[in-house]
Amino acid sequence: MGRPITKAGYQKLLDELNERTVTIRQEIAQAIKEAKEQGDLSENAEYATAKQRQSENEIRITELEMLIKEAEIVEHDEKSDSVQIGSKVTVKNGEREILFEIVSPNEVDPANFKVSNESPVGTSLMGKKKGGVAKVQTPNGVIEYTIIDIK
Repeated sequence: MGRPITKAGYQKLLDELNERTVTIRQEIAQAIKEAKEQGDLSENAEYATAKQRQSENEIRITELEMLIKEAEIVEHDEKSDSVQIGSKVTVKNGEREILFEIVSPNEVDPANFKVSNESPVGTSLMGKKKGGVAKVQTPNGVIEYTIIDIK
């Protein structure tokens, strides 16, 4: 079995790979060409910076290709009444309500409450049903979330 990922997450990987292999590679190649035209490369900061960018870009391209190769797109089952990858889960902790979206590790965005199915929050929510309680161990103790809605 591959690494689970949503269709949107898979498309995001493809888009980034395309951006890096087409646009960014060309920008870096142009920067290297311009730096070479300045002469002595041994003391050329622009050349060193462009080569560093090239190395970082190629490493990320390799990572993306591996992630895409290993990806297994999971479809969110709209009929399911339990939390799964792709679910949007509204939970309550005290008086506070939070909407989490369960995503693959490659799609995590904590600022927008997109949590990995492998994270402590995601793991505690996976498979639970409306009305269920998820207990999450944190450095400050256990937090309990009551599931009030799953979409």
